[in-house]
Amino acid sequence: MANDTIVDNEVKHRFELEEDGHVAELDYHVNGNRLVLIHTGVPEALGGRGLGGKLVQAALERARAQNMVVRPECEFARGWIEKHPDALTGVTVDISGL
Repeated sequence: MANDTIVDNEVKHRFELEEDGHVAELDYHVNGNRLVLIHTGVPEALGGRGLGGKLVQAALERARAQNMVVRPECEFARGWIEKHPDALTGVTVDISGL
């Protein structure tokens, strides 16, 4: 059963969503006021449920709340952001040089 609760695990530097005994994750690091999105990992068993997008949304929410610039170095996160410009209200995205 899905609970859709995303945890910002600041110790492991990743957003996590646990479902059906598996963990989907979005790894990041913080560089000054930048939230750098490094890698999105969704186990095959959880594929096709939109969990990667939910993780990216959680990262955008953190960036918005903390006035951070998002740098999507992760190909999935970058693609999701490009396809959902409506989710970027109040968030600055840095894609220079990517």
